[in-house]
Amino acid sequence: MSSHSEKVPKAMAETFGAVTAITDAFCREHLNDEYAQLIRFAAAALCRKRPSPLAKGTPLSWAAGITHAVGMVNFLHDPAQSPHMPPQALYQAFGVSQSNALTKSKQTRDLLDMDHLSLEWCLPSLIPEHPMAWMIFLDNGMMVDARHLEREDQVFLYEAGLIPYVHADREPQAAAPPVPARKSKPALSPKPTAPEEPQPPSPQLELF
Repeated sequence: MSSHSEKVPKAMAETFGAVTAITDAFCREHLNDEYAQLIRFAAAALCRKRPSPLAKGTPLSWAAGITHAVGMVNFLHDPAQSPHMPPQALYQAFGVSQSNALTKSKQTRDLLDMDHLSLEWCLPSLIPEHPMAWMIFLDNGMMVDARHLEREDQVFLYEAGLIPYVHADREPQAAAPPVPARKSKPALSPKPTAPEEPQPPSPQLELF
């Protein structure tokens, strides 16, 4: 199951509700709906763990820890970001100690493989400029930044669902396909044929 789901075992439904009631209220006051949704996904993913770490500890502690974890990997502490919130302000707003929040945050990040390079836990609005959203592995094992490829190659990768949009056009597509959390030579279906014979990607783009 994708981590982006709110499905939880019945035994954890009450705990999930208690934690997300706190985080939803926090996000309404200090963050935004985008953060609220990603935090709900993280809480649900933790509830599905066997055993779930949320079975121990208070909902408030977990609400603070999960929010800190999601905020950390999305640079919430950076004043250049909007919204932005320093860690100390986050602890105070939740009314928990720094050590309590950091302990739950580390558990969350370890269990859900959260880090600054993980697209899975990146806010959707930040994905288009996330460096890992553009890293493509060629058949020879070399990794390239798709933003530096020719436009026709970017179109090919976009239609394959490997990049968020055609960067050469500088504007995200309205219905861009989801970007996989990790990319490593996925097995793609053949590129759809158009009424006119399509131009093949340039020789440098040997994905398969």
